Amino acid sequence: MKVRSVSASRLIDAPAQAIFDLLADPRRHHELDGSTSVRAVRDAPARLSLGATFSMSMRIVLPYRVTNTVVVFDEPRAIAWQHWAQFIWRYDLAEEGGATRVTESFDYDRPWAWTIIALRWPQKNRAAMEETLATIERIVSPTRGPSSS
Repeated sequence: MKVRSVSASRLIDAPAQAIFDLLADPRRHHELDGSTSVRAVRDAPARLSLGATFSMSMRIVLPYRVTNTVVVFDEPRAIAWQHWAQFIWRYDLAEEGGATRVTESFDYDRPWAWTIIALRWPQKNRAAMEETLATIERIVSPTRGPSSS
């Protein structure tokens, strides 16, 4: 069990494959990001795969660049990546009838996590995840309004 993890979940009226395809395209991550810290793709393949790396232009107070490595790629059920600090962003997709339960999680269970804890990032991440999931829903099922979690 992860001690330091935050997550959000939403039932989205779309097939898991459509959602997975969106998440597997790093060129679209800036469109999805509810935190608004992801600015643009810098260097990335057109589609992610296990072990693929991709770099993003980011901004939290100041601009910076981060390179991520895909650590989980279980199409169309799960995708996850991490950067140098080994914090993991993960999406789990589970079909429920004609819809898909999408759970986004941020695992920061590392000894050096005190820095982001002091800045209250885990609490901020939950709100950003809710916005990310709502944006995913708007993209993959544009004729439907946001659903409740």
